[in-house]
Amino acid sequence: MNFCEKWIEYDYNPYFLFDQNGKILSLNNEAQHLLGYADSAQLFKLTITYANANTGFKTSFMDLEFGRFRFFALMVGYDNEEEIGLRLFQLPVFHYSKPKIEGEIVNIYALIDLCISSSSIGKSTKFLLDLDPTIPNIRLRTDRFIKLLNRIYSMHAEAETVTTKLYFRVGEYIKTEEKKFTLFSIEVTSEAAKNSKSSQIRLLAEEMNIFVDFKAETTVLNIPLIQE
Repeated sequence: MNFCEKWIEYDYNPYFLFDQNGKILSLNNEAQHLLGYADSAQLFKLTITYANANTGFKTSFMDLEFGRFRFFALMVGYDNEEEIGLRLFQLPVFHYSKPKIEGEIVNIYALIDLCISSSSIGKSTKFLLDLDPTIPNIRLRTDRFIKLLNRIYSMHAEAETVTTKLYFRVGEYIKTEEKKFTLFSIEVTSEAAKNSKSSQIRLLAEEMNIFVDFKAETTVLNIPLIQE
């Protein structure tokens, strides 16, 4: 791997090279993580849409969001009809050199149970759990986290069934100047999700260095595993 190839591989911005049919010929490390939130067909369509009519490179500025990834621009380039490249310019969600070490060491399962108990009072909603049993105790601001999770459950208040899933995000982490922090996720899903409180939830989450992802029926919290 030459210097230019190494530069692309470790770039903070996702890079894809497609063939004329949308098959991925090469991609960098960050692009591999992005594929966990956006499929290749969706990204190829975006590439074709914003490509120059003739060969060359074109940069377009826009707001794009795929899960925890947010972008402010993209560049499309090609010099023949066989290959076309896409580079997405990432907007960091958090700007810090050191994580905020605050709060108490808590049991995440106990907090989930507490929030489900309070959210189920006076309701016939059925709460289902799918929890990875290996998540250790972590440091969180308990009051803020309970408020955040209760807000999420309130978005599913009219659902007959609400499913909560807890799991590690394999291969994903938050990287600071000093160390990496593994990510784990809490997903809350129902057939009657309402995103009317999404702006409030996003604000609460970002105050705690938590990535939040809103999908049609699911709200996902991606949480750094801080134990110190």
